[in-house]
Amino acid sequence: METATRVAFVTGGNRGIGVETARQLAKLGIEVVIGSRDAEKGEAAAEALFSQGLDVNSIRCDVSDPADQQAAFDYFQRKYGRLDILINNAGVRLSSRHPSGDSSAAVPMEILRDTFEANFFAQVAITQKLLPLIRYAPAGRIVNLSSILGSLTLHATPGSPIYDAKSFAYDASKSALNAFTVHLAYELRNTTIKVNSAHPGWVKTEMGGSNAPMELVDGAKTSVQLATLGPDGPSGGFFHLGETLPW
Repeated sequence: METATRVAFVTGGNRGIGVETARQLAKLGIEVVIGSRDAEKGEAAAEALFSQGLDVNSIRCDVSDPADQQAAFDYFQRKYGRLDILINNAGVRLSSRHPSGDSSAAVPMEILRDTFEANFFAQVAITQKLLPLIRYAPAGRIVNLSSILGSLTLHATPGSPIYDAKSFAYDASKSALNAFTVHLAYELRNTTIKVNSAHPGWVKTEMGGSNAPMELVDGAKTSVQLATLGPDGPSGGFFHLGETLPW
């Protein structure tokens, strides 16, 4: 079955920035599917949005699990025949698991590997799996949820906003995700698909903490902007609320 309505998939969409992104996309008339590692939490989030009159569904999807990646592909192929928008929102920050988690000289390899698995390898894998369906969309959009902490330029610049805010495993995983954005955008440069990295900002979420200056409604705006770019919009960039960030 195919639909004329645009279809979006938001991974890690059962809470925080993910569920707010789903809300804002649905308010634009886009049919949204939430992906969640915990099926019950995903269903609860989708039902809450549906009760507000928003067209949101959910599927179980641990983006690190090849079986779930295939199940997501099968779901969108069977129900829609394509995928218009992929927002790679799922991610982790594991430095709190170990006192040396922020240190490049002492970070445990387990934390480094687990962080890259969730924040980089899984994002590449789910994108590769769903890309054939995105190619069927009239104007596909891929948004990779990065972070300003992935900016090598700002980390290397004394006096920059993040110069003293270093968490090696997390930061490096987001730098790698930015590299994926650049390379994939280049490969798709002669198509209608646009690929961009989004820095949502420091947002009041479970990961961001209560001291973060931004509210959820603003933290989702960059993803939504990049997901709904017009044909003249950029591809292969790194953005926050319409401003270009340095790699």
